[in-house]
Amino acid sequence: MLKGFRDFLMRGNIVDLAVAFVIGVAFAAVVEAFSKDFIGSILAKIGGSPNFNSVSIGGILIGTTITALISFLITSAAVYFAVVVPMNKLMSLRRRREEEVAVATPEDIALLTEIRDLLAQRQGQV
Repeated sequence: MLKGFRDFLMRGNIVDLAVAFVIGVAFAAVVEAFSKDFIGSILAKIGGSPNFNSVSIGGILIGTTITALISFLITSAAVYFAVVVPMNKLMSLRRRREEEVAVATPEDIALLTEIRDLLAQRQGQV
């Protein structure tokens, strides 16, 4: 039983997951600071700070949930436009370059075939 647990821990997947979690926590702090300091400051200058903490409906406090939801939407938009869109563009350009290199033109294929045939004839003459 302990051997199975040790094998589970030594698999690459668990290490990858641990590294991803640590990086995710660190990145979350960066995103939170960016959305709070940068995006929050811009919104505060435009229309005030979004704070609905005291809102209640029928005596049930829902304001903190509304504030958290707005914060989530702002953070998601900031991450999407500042990280996801540029990374998708970069990956698209990279894929396009790889496809351009990988595609051989018919002229290239014909030339390579001719070189192969000449080399085969040369080896037969020696």
